[in-house]
Amino acid sequence: MKAASVPYLPDVQFSDEGRIRHLHLDSIWIQGSMDLRDPVRLVHEYVQRMMAWLLFVEPDSVQRRRAMQLGLGAGSLTKFCVKVLRMPTTVIELNPGVLNACRGWFHLPEPGPLLEIVLADAEREIDDPKWWGTVDALQVDLYDHEAAAPVLDSVAFYAGCRRLLTEQGCMTVNLFGRRASFHQSVARMAEAFGRSALWRFKATREGNTVVLAFNGATGGGDPGAVLRERTARVALSARAEAIEARWGLPALKWLKGLEPVFDTETPSPQKD
Repeated sequence: MKAASVPYLPDVQFSDEGRIRHLHLDSIWIQGSMDLRDPVRLVHEYVQRMMAWLLFVEPDSVQRRRAMQLGLGAGSLTKFCVKVLRMPTTVIELNPGVLNACRGWFHLPEPGPLLEIVLADAEREIDDPKWWGTVDALQVDLYDHEAAAPVLDSVAFYAGCRRLLTEQGCMTVNLFGRRASFHQSVARMAEAFGRSALWRFKATREGNTVVLAFNGATGGGDPGAVLRERTARVALSARAEAIEARWGLPALKWLKGLEPVFDTETPSPQKD
């Protein structure tokens, strides 16, 4: 009888750069960071953008919604959702070394009423029907120690992600926008969600591009219409101001930067 293959799990290290601590998976690539003086602050711009789904829900409803992270990283999104948004949150992480590092070096809170931690393969775990239709904000950041392309990146995987979402749910995904794999990834997302459901920011200076994929109508109606129509954008600006005042996130900047992944007149993703 052939033994089941065990996935390679890289060693986990950290490095300090002044007041910023970085997480590494047996390489020089940074998998996440923390401000030692303000552990819940979202250090990287792309991580802040992973919270852009907040633009499409009423701020007062956030504590009644559920977040899920596929990939723990340095725990930045998890800590922000639990400690700042006070939002019920589930995180799925494959590598127990990452979990131990986040507890020991990155101030990850222990599981409790607002936090559930599942050590599992995300691809298999999201096939469990208990999660289907329960997630309002799904945040996907799944890179290995080589950081070349997402570890999970198939049409079937993105279809499984969509199945997790509530009717008004949104998935945010971190991709490297200046690599050929970006176009392959968004094409697969489009097959699972539909082309008009995908919106994006331009790549950050480091090359990270955050893509938003909407399951259906948001609290403000169709997300594409909300972002395109002037009247709707005025209301959205007021919500962005509320997000900035309440949680200190650059939501007005998000509103200016969001654009459709696909040009409505061409089949290819828009370029950076």
